[in-house]
Amino acid sequence: MKFKNNSPIYMQIADELCRRILAGEYAEEEKMPSVRETAVEMEVNVNTVTRAFEWLQQNQVVQVARGMGNFVALGAKEKISGLQRDEFFHGYLPDLFRRMQLLDISMERVVEEYGHFKEASEND
Repeated sequence: MKFKNNSPIYMQIADELCRRILAGEYAEEEKMPSVRETAVEMEVNVNTVTRAFEWLQQNQVVQVARGMGNFVALGAKEKISGLQRDEFFHGYLPDLFRRMQLLDISMERVVEEYGHFKEASEND
């Protein structure tokens, strides 16, 4: 996995695991790969993956069954969607709005561009 410099590696791993859950690669209540397997796959330290799984557990995306491993929590997809929506509205949008203001881009122009984007994606 290629990591970016703008976010902690454990969060990028957590995001990737969330993406896989949303994509259906790991179903709810299904056992996930072990911390060690994930560390080998992503070529990172086991402690980094442990932090990612701890974050997922704290956010009720993953449940730990002692001696059995990590399992996708019931309702994980909805939880992930909620967490990502919160990040979008409270993390991404404020930065976007500041940039729009600096570049003098109106909301009307953004809506217009979104319409073009939506049309193009529907035709794909």
